[in-house]
Amino acid sequence: MFPECDVLTRNEWGGVNATQEEDLPRPIDLVIIQHTATDTCNTDEECQEYVQWIQIYHMQSLNYWDIGPNFLIGGNGKVYEGPGWLHMGAHTHGYNRKSVGISFIGNFNDIIPTNASLLAAEKLIECGVTEEHLSPSYSLVGHRQLRPTESPGKNLYEIIQKWPHYLENVDDIINN
Repeated sequence: MFPECDVLTRNEWGGVNATQEEDLPRPIDLVIIQHTATDTCNTDEECQEYVQWIQIYHMQSLNYWDIGPNFLIGGNGKVYEGPGWLHMGAHTHGYNRKSVGISFIGNFNDIIPTNASLLAAEKLIECGVTEEHLSPSYSLVGHRQLRPTESPGKNLYEIIQKWPHYLENVDDIINN
């Protein structure tokens, strides 16, 4: 784990290394919240299997360098490392070079994320600011605000709109 942020490394969740990496400029100003639009997971074993499956799908079927989101969060409240704070993810076309994508495992149109997963996301973001990966004045948005998608799902989107740094009007982001 990254002790400062309580994140399971790819070695800990059984992932493979990225085939390529591109550094993210830091501090990062934008956090994009998403969902995987899959079933959810609630046990360590189940979540680890989902993260491994998502990485295989992204790398073998979509030809990504790595798993797309910078971080994934399971219903068990664990955070799984993707490209992490230092490297570009493949999560939101047009925004990957200037953002961090945090993806909740599940489809949150019909279900509500667990309290453990919400707390894990909040702690991860807090840690990102403390460790100077994220700008203290970062903006937080839902995936649907930037791309034509239902992500992060209706229920998760309603929740993040109440979080600190949530940005309702994304015109400035879209035009940059």
